[in-house]
Amino acid sequence: MLPPLPDHALTELGRTGGSHETLALLARDQDTRRLLVLRAVLDGTSEARTCSAGAPRRLREDWALLEEAEGATANPGGRAAATAGPSVRTGLLHPLLGPWAQRVLRGLGSTGADAADPGRQRDLAADLDHFSAVAAALAARAGVPFAVRLTAHAGMLFLPSLGALRTDEREPTPVDAVHRSGRLTLRRPGAADVVVHLEDGVGAWADSRAWAPAYALPGLLPDSLPIPLDDLDPYRSVHGGPHYYGLSGPVTLDDTERKRWLQAWSGTATALRLGGAGRLTEAAALLRCLVPLAVPPGDSADDRAHGSCSATRQEAFGAVLSSTPPNAMAFAATLVHELHHAKLAVLSTMVTLHHSNGRARYFAPWRPEPRPYDGLLQGAYAHLALADYFQHRALGEGEPARRDTAWGQFARYHEQVAAALPALVGSGDLTPPGRRFVEVMVDTHERMGDIAIPRAHAVRAREYVRAARRLWVQRHAADVRRSHE
Repeated sequence: MLPPLPDHALTELGRTGGSHETLALLARDQDTRRLLVLRAVLDGTSEARTCSAGAPRRLREDWALLEEAEGATANPGGRAAATAGPSVRTGLLHPLLGPWAQRVLRGLGSTGADAADPGRQRDLAADLDHFSAVAAALAARAGVPFAVRLTAHAGMLFLPSLGALRTDEREPTPVDAVHRSGRLTLRRPGAADVVVHLEDGVGAWADSRAWAPAYALPGLLPDSLPIPLDDLDPYRSVHGGPHYYGLSGPVTLDDTERKRWLQAWSGTATALRLGGAGRLTEAAALLRCLVPLAVPPGDSADDRAHGSCSATRQEAFGAVLSSTPPNAMAFAATLVHELHHAKLAVLSTMVTLHHSNGRARYFAPWRPEPRPYDGLLQGAYAHLALADYFQHRALGEGEPARRDTAWGQFARYHEQVAAALPALVGSGDLTPPGRRFVEVMVDTHERMGDIAIPRAHAVRAREYVRAARRLWVQRHAADVRRSHE
C-alpha cells in the first residue's frame, strides 16, 4: 500500500515548492511503482505466449545474479565492490529502465495473432536480453565474478553505467562476458577480446575502438551521485510512442558536444541557487539522468539560444530530455520547467486532481493549438515555477543587464499563467484535492504579482498574451464551439 499524500505536501507542491520530506515522498511513490512493475515482468514472463521456452529460466538467472550483487554490496564483511557506482537498487530504479519495463509488459500482454507474430516475438526476446545486460553491469559494479552469455542487437550491446560494445553485425550477436576483479572481458565470434576496466561512478574504459564509455556529469551537490548523460541507452527514445510536440530525437554525442554540456552544467548549480532557496535541492532530489536530444528540426546547430527543446516521460521518472543547453541559466530554467512536469505527473498518480474528459478546447498562450484540461494544468504549473524562478533571479541579480533579462522572463511567464488560471479555477471537473491545489497556485501567482516590476516588461508581456489569444481565436474558436455542440 502506497502512503497517502499529506495535506501540507499538496500545499507545498501547489506553491511549486516541496520540503525534503515531500520530495522524498514523491520519489518513494515512483520507486515503489517501479519495483511493482519489475515484479510484474518477472511473473508475466513465465505465462506469456510470446516468450521463448528459455526466457523465464534466463530471467530467473538474471535476478539471482542481481540478488548476489545486492548481497555483496549490503554485507560489510562480504566481497568488496570493484568500483564505487550505482547500487543494485539504484540501477533498477534508473529512469530509462521504466520505458524498458513498460515495453516488455506490452509484449508480454500480446494475445491472439499479435502473440504469434514473429516480429513481436523477436522484439520481446531482444528486450529481455537487455535485462541480462543490466544484471551483468550491476553485478560487475558490485564486484561479483561471473561468466554469462549476453546478446548484442542492432550492432550494440549496452551495459548501463559502463558503456556499449559496438559490433559490425545487425543481426543478434552472442557476446560472452566474464568479470573478474574489476575487469570485464567481452568476447564475440571473429573479433578481438575487449577488456573493459571499471571506473568509479559512471563509465568504464577499454583500449578498443569497439567500446564507447558511458558518460556522466558531476553531481549537483558535493555529496550527490554523478548524473548520467545517457546518449547510448537503447530505451531513451520512444519505441512507437506518441510524437512529442516540437521534440527532436535522441542523439549520441561527440567529444565537442559533451564539452558543451559540461560547460553549461558547470554553472547550473549556481544558477539554480539564484532562482530560489529550494531550486537546487529540488533538482538534486529529483534529477536522475539527462538524455541529450538533437537540435529541433528547422533550427541551426549554431543557433542554440533559440533552437532548443526538452521534455519528461512519465514512465521514466527522474529523466530530463533536452537538446544541448546554450548556457547555465537556460539549463537551470529547463530543469525547473521539466521537473515541475515530473512533480505534477507524480502527484496526479497519487491523487486524482480532476475528472476532465481530455477534450482539447482550452487556450494556452504557450502553445498554438487547443489544450485539454490536464495539459493546461501541466503547462500552467510549469510556467508558474518558471515565473517564481525568474522573479528570484531578478530580485537577487546585481548586474543590470541580467536583472533586466530576468524581469522580462518573469513578466511573460507570470502573464501567461494569468491567462490560464480562470479556466483552471472555473472547471467543474476538479476534485476537492484538485481544487485545493489550483487555489494554492492562484494564491502563489497573486503573491508574485504584489512585487512591482519594470512597467515596460509588464506591458510587453500583456501584449504578447493578447496577440497570442487573438491568433488562437482566429484559428480555433469555431472548432472549439463545434466540439461543444
